[in-house]
Amino acid sequence: MKLNMSEPLVNLRLVHGDITTLDVDAVVNAANSSLLGGGGVDGAIHYAAGPELLQACKRLGGCEIGDAKITPAFRLTARHIIHTVGPIWRGGARGETDLLTSCYRRSLEVAAEHDIHSIAFPSISTGAYAFPLELAAPVAISAVRKFALLELNLREVIFCCFTREDFSIYRKLLRGERDQAGEASL
Repeated sequence: MKLNMSEPLVNLRLVHGDITTLDVDAVVNAANSSLLGGGGVDGAIHYAAGPELLQACKRLGGCEIGDAKITPAFRLTARHIIHTVGPIWRGGARGETDLLTSCYRRSLEVAAEHDIHSIAFPSISTGAYAFPLELAAPVAISAVRKFALLELNLREVIFCCFTREDFSIYRKLLRGERDQAGEASL
């Protein structure tokens, strides 16, 4: 059997739900630069993982926008948490798209360094950081697809959408890709 190297060997899944409940090797936390907790998905992950997460994050010394760092997941079903700091949307002319792409790429690079085979992403920067979801979702999908072509150990990537609106936009984009490729829709 000949492998088609233009097609990733990664299973992309879309889930509507709570990222803190997923049974994966790693969940990605859309964190702030202190890594010490906040609102939205960051607050939910810190709450569900327990106080040990805060102590582990204090030892990391923060994180730059577009970068990623890893901790154990403590009380989550997942085994690791990869913390990444997305950009605040300021109109799109300040490199926000490149920084968001870097969040996904760096998270996947950290995953590869730690032999992580399954990972779940929230919609990074689209909550309090106000990155428009219609612009952020294609960035996320594109960054994951590009990395998946290079990383053979990665087996599953989940886009976990907390709101129905997020889920609908991701589903539309992923269906459109599959329809163009002549595959069955999600």
